Amino acid sequence: MAVVWRAITRGAHGFVRAVAVKRIKASLSHNQEFVQMFVEEARVGATLDHPNVVQLHDFGIDEWGSHFLVMEWVEGVDLRRWSSSYRDAGWHAPWHLTAAIGIEALRGLHAAHTRTDPFGQAAPAFHRDVTPGNVLIGLNGIVKLADFGLARAMDRAKVTRPEMVKGKVAYVAPEVAEHGAEPTAQSDLFMVGIVLWEVLAGRRLFKGDNDLESLKLVMQCDVPDLSETRPDLPSDLVRAVHRALERDPGRRFGSAQQMARALARVLRRVAEPTDAEPLGQSVATARERLGLPPRDLPPRKLAPLKRATSAQRLEAMDSEDSLEIPLVETRD
Repeated sequence: MAVVWRAITRGAHGFVRAVAVKRIKASLSHNQEFVQMFVEEARVGATLDHPNVVQLHDFGIDEWGSHFLVMEWVEGVDLRRWSSSYRDAGWHAPWHLTAAIGIEALRGLHAAHTRTDPFGQAAPAFHRDVTPGNVLIGLNGIVKLADFGLARAMDRAKVTRPEMVKGKVAYVAPEVAEHGAEPTAQSDLFMVGIVLWEVLAGRRLFKGDNDLESLKLVMQCDVPDLSETRPDLPSDLVRAVHRALERDPGRRFGSAQQMARALARVLRRVAEPTDAEPLGQSVATARERLGLPPRDLPPRKLAPLKRATSAQRLEAMDSEDSLEIPLVETRD
């Protein structure tokens, strides 16, 4: 529904700072359903102040009438690329760092699930789209949960069609896929379980040939035992991931905080450090393996925005110059 750009904020006395500018696609700018979702993302983001959630700086409408968000820029990689950098090198992702990333992402989720409105009333926001691409890891070793575009606060009327499946189908919880159930903390935790399972196993969990096949796999919820793929994993870690992937929501963790504590108990017995420094070093190594520059340096010349024709604006705003990272089969 949107395109994210890396931009530079400029201020007095040569002040510059990298930011992310997310703007609704021009082709969707007149679709009130998508506009409402975009506005809701701004509403939710404005009240989610947590170190493990990408921060919202500004929200507005430009001179062409397009909505945009100005957000924190995370200089690093997302979890998908971080994981694939190990897979491309023929290794499994280190389980202790994977668990540490999971803990930080769960802390961000817990902040969203326990969100309150400006009057202190409970207004939980459920992410609905926890995927490897929405877990960002900075060069500073800080993990940030991004893209609450599909989130909806409980104090807000539904802004999308009730039959619409929100989120990528291979990561949706079974109760949402099968019965269209309302999202809960447990449905978000199921997504976290999928993400952790895939990073640790080095392959997709519910990936079918098409969306329908993926949905069928989700509803069957047949989860292979992680210990068969990764015999090096601690049994407590395997149990935690599989508990998050229980088909019955009542058998999953009661909260994101509870799951984070279960993962933290596993790491207490690990000699290797799992704080921000080794995580940041792993991000730097991942960027090197992926052929990315060590840092996201600003452009040599900052050109001011110029008014464009309608056709030029549509083409520019809808372009997505993303780096495609080829996936290779994990080696034994």
